[in-house]
Amino acid sequence: MSDVTRILTAIEQGDAQATDELLPLVYQELRRLAAYKMANEPAGHTLQPTALVHEAWLSSPLKKSAG
Repeated sequence: MSDVTRILTAIEQGDAQATDELLPLVYQELRRLAAYKMANEPAGHTLQPTALVHEAWLSSPLKKSAG
């Protein structure tokens, strides 16, 4: 069982602290994906992977449910 699966199972069973474990894993994966995608951008672009992840989070409908 992967860490994410274990954490999601814990959340489903009502473990509120499991959310604190999940968010860093998701954030790390999103940054990795953003860096991969942005590696093909032309030289001189100014957006960094972290900023891209933050922008995606701010426009996410999940943000509203996370408080």
